[in-house]
Amino acid sequence: MAVEFSRHGRLYYLDPGGDRYGVGDRVLVPTDDGPEVATVVWPPTSVPEAIAGLPLCAGPAGPGHLERDQRNRAERAGALTQARRLVAAAGLPMKVVAVDLVDTRPDVDRLMIVYFTAAHRVDFRELVRDLARAVRARVELRQVGARDEARLVGGIGPCGRELCCATFLTEYEPVSARLAKDQDLPLNPMKIAGACGKLMCCLAYEHPLYTEFRRAAPRLGEQVSTLDGSLTGRVVGYNVPADQVLVRDDESGRRCACPRSALCPAREAFEHSSAATTVLAADTADEP
Repeated sequence: MAVEFSRHGRLYYLDPGGDRYGVGDRVLVPTDDGPEVATVVWPPTSVPEAIAGLPLCAGPAGPGHLERDQRNRAERAGALTQARRLVAAAGLPMKVVAVDLVDTRPDVDRLMIVYFTAAHRVDFRELVRDLARAVRARVELRQVGARDEARLVGGIGPCGRELCCATFLTEYEPVSARLAKDQDLPLNPMKIAGACGKLMCCLAYEHPLYTEFRRAAPRLGEQVSTLDGSLTGRVVGYNVPADQVLVRDDESGRRCACPRSALCPAREAFEHSSAATTVLAADTADEP
């Protein structure tokens, strides 16, 4: 089953064990600092046996767990406001992004973790002392980058969906302008940048599709014809998601979108690749 700690936040997958849960149920999720309260968003579902090693749900959340979770949420919101007020009063060149409270183990002092962004090094020793007195807990400040800030704050991307980093991404893959160039996207930072100001992570999602398409598709300007001979012209563009090649007809001058497999050069390359794979498989089968 899948759970989330905050509304529309990152999904975490658990083994429900022998209990049955429904959407909206509050359950306990094991963490390094003890069980935390989360909400079920996907009910238990059967999965292949290959998926193993999921954390085991610690059971339904009781009244005490729910009360502590509500209290911690209120304290986090108050600490965030307090931290931002102290930063503004001290005139520090930093931006407080989020606050996390570790208050799950009774044998350990409460720890308030404050996440912030800053362009340069900041001396926040006085801020730590003032904030510790205000929230009555140990305070630890952690500087994060632009992508982590977007993940903590959340938001809506240009596609209209929740930010990938705030929902399912666990690691940030390197993204370069070459990926946008290979996909014929405008090299305009306003067009290919995400909410964090960096290149959008989703540029890496379809790049293998574009790479494979260009490897087998006819080159721009190449003379091609369809298998039935109804169209002869030159390649003027591509529609990679639809697996189509744009061809300008030599006779009429109009542009036509043709399936890549319907063009002679592309079909020959496909058949050559299939024949090579068949020969390789036969040679492998003959080996003792």
